[in-house]
Parts: sequence; C-alpha cells; structure tokens
Amino acid sequence: MDVRPCRSSSSSGSSSSSKLWIVQGIVASAVIVAGLAARTYLGGSRKFRSRVVGIIPARFASSRFPGKPLVQILGKPMIQRTWERAKLSTCLNHVVVATDDEKIAECCRGFGADVIMTSESCRNGTERCNEALQKLQQKYDVVVNIQGDEPLIEPGIIDGIVKALQAAPDAVFSTAVTALKPEDAFDPNRVKCVVDNKGYAIYFSRGLIPYNKSGAVNPRYPYLLHLGIQSYDTKFLKLYPALPPTPLQLEEDLEQLKVLENGYKMKVIKVDHEAHGVDAPEDVEKIEALMREHLS
Repeated sequence: MDVRPCRSSSSSGSSSSSKLWIVQGIVASAVIVAGLAARTYLGGSRKFRSRVVGIIPARFASSRFPGKPLVQILGKPMIQRTWERAKLSTCLNHVVVATDDEKIAECCRGFGADVIMTSESCRNGTERCNEALQKLQQKYDVVVNIQGDEPLIEPGIIDGIVKALQAAPDAVFSTAVTALKPEDAFDPNRVKCVVDNKGYAIYFSRGLIPYNKSGAVNPRYPYLLHLGIQSYDTKFLKLYPALPPTPLQLEEDLEQLKVLENGYKMKVIKVDHEAHGVDAPEDVEKIEALMREHLS
C-alpha cells in the first residue's frame, strides 16, 4: 500500500507558515530576553553563584550561655572545632569568623582563623554575616552562615546547601533539616520546619509543626528539625537588614521567618544528621561524650 503524507492546500500552508514564523519569533525573543537577564545577573559567562564564603558569627554576650564560643570541647575552644569542620568543605572558597568581642577574636587568630570585627548592634547572626561581608576585600555570590555552636557540623551539609542554592535561582536562601527525635518535639530550642513538595520552606516554629488535634506526637509522621546552618544569595543578604521585623519573626524569635513573610523563597535539603548543637552548659558534656565514642 502506498502511504503518502497529507499535503495542505497552498492557502492553508501559507497560513500555517505565517503562524510558525510568529511562534518562532516569540520564542526567539523570549530566549534573547532570558539570555540578557542571565548575563546581567551573572556578569558574563561565570558560573551561577560560584564564589562562596563561609562566615561563623560569634558573640560573647549570650543570654543563655555567656562566653559560649570559647567553652572547651575536649581541649579546644568550641569556635575552633566549628572552624576546623567548616574548612573541610569543598564548596567554600574562604572561611572567616565574625565577632564583636576581642577575646573571641584573639582566640581565633591564635589557631589561624581570619577574623572580621563587627559591631555590637547586630541583632542576629544574619546581620553579623552581612556586616562581615561588606568588610571583606573579595566579592562573593553566596554566604554560608555557619553556627558556631555546631562543633560537629558535617562538611557535606555545608556543600549540600550551597549546591541547593546554586540550583534554585528562584530562591535567595537555603538551609537543611533532619529527622526530629520524639523527645525533642516540645523543646523550644529545637526549631521545627515544614516543607512543600518542591523542597521549599513553608514555615518554621519553636512549637511542634504540624500539630494534630490530639496534641500528641504522631510516631508515624516524619517531623523535621531545622539545622542552624543556612546560606544566602549575597544580593539578598544586603537587603535583609533593611527589611522591617515581621510579626511571625518577632513572635517565634526566628530570623528566617522574616525571609518567608516578605515573600522570598527558601530551599530546604533533607539530610541524615545527628544534631548536636550547644545551647546550654549541660550540652557540653553530651558533645564530649559523643566525640569520645567516635574517637574510641
């Protein structure tokens, strides 16, 4: 059987051809506009958000644990333990400590860390990171805020949130979560997080979220614990201090809520990590016991 393609009449062919040219023109224009936008943002052909600095904000005057960065963890200051872990990251071009305290600065210089002095007026770690960023001589695309009270932070998590932000141009912020232990469900020092189906943050809370009608922990629900580490696009970080405080941020005392309340997107990665932050003096013994287990 002879099968031949159907042929349109010349009039319909001309109409189809015109429509095709119109569609192609629209697509071409869109590609050009997108390309120009990308070129403007990236400053040429350089890789998206490629230059990354890790900043460890540290202050002496903590209300719950004064002098916390200098507390000894198996013979080394906690800030040194955190700095050494951060230096193992493969995505960080540079690591610095940002502090307003000369005792912390002297300690950090003693073990080889670069230090940026910041003002006492910084209201949180994000603002301290922003001030330190302005004082750095090099220009960076991404800042990673590495909590100084996480002496066992895994370098792979640092790399993970950096790569997540690089892969999500619609986000200005990235962070990490892990499984929440049932015993931490109602601990206000353990911040919980809920995430949408595309991996973007919906909300953070010191209370248990989601919260069911029974008021009890559901052993079958995968609750998420927020890990303190986070990264920002530097253009957004420069805007952050000028954003007014928001009601949810003030009520929960969580700086990341100001990002969400102002309509910005935050990428979240899920990791398998045993969270071991130092929030109070009694946490030091727990950290040291865990480190001894790993060393033995």
